[in-house]
Amino acid sequence: MTQRLIAIGDIHGCRTALETLLDAIDPTGEDIIVTLGDYIDRGPDSRGVIDTLIRLADRSQLVGVLGNHEEMMLEVLHHGGSHHAWLRYGGLETLESYGFDGDLDFLPPEHQQFLDSLGDFYLSGDFFFTHAAYDPELPLEQQEIEMLRWYSLTNGIPPQHQSGKTAVVGHTANRDGEILDSGHLICLDTYCYGGGWLTAMDVNTRQVWQANEKGELRD
Repeated sequence: MTQRLIAIGDIHGCRTALETLLDAIDPTGEDIIVTLGDYIDRGPDSRGVIDTLIRLADRSQLVGVLGNHEEMMLEVLHHGGSHHAWLRYGGLETLESYGFDGDLDFLPPEHQQFLDSLGDFYLSGDFFFTHAAYDPELPLEQQEIEMLRWYSLTNGIPPQHQSGKTAVVGHTANRDGEILDSGHLICLDTYCYGGGWLTAMDVNTRQVWQANEKGELRD
């Protein structure tokens, strides 16, 4: 079987959509699956999403990118950051999924290990993967975290990166459920937590799978 290079957009606690999507994809040990960040917050089962991704890593080559929502949570849990912004943007749902009882040390060790494994970007073939965007003039190793994790495409789609590779990103929700494809940039955040779809794409063949939190696949 030919190796597939599959990217999955922002999951945001939507475990049912993720599991429905993975059933349709049927990953193998040959496949590289790149998750684009924002696994937690807003949706109903952030803990279940991370459990599912940990299991996925046992059956495929999983590459995880760190999203701004994971950054917010880790800042609160480990660096004394203010919790107000995190809770305002979906952290409360994450705490509920973990049965939060006031102890900030609530992450199971395997979940912390998963979060520690997440990178800022991933390069493969003609593509690179980040959570949000990029500075077109800087090598990926010199990118500022603000661009990689926080920049919204509503402020403008950056020109093609100096590498000439196609960017695959999430972060900016396409509320109509459609993939944004500008040619040199593909955005796979299709608003699953808000009633849209969770999207996966084999970037080499452009095959697409979409599932929602009702457990439905999109034709």
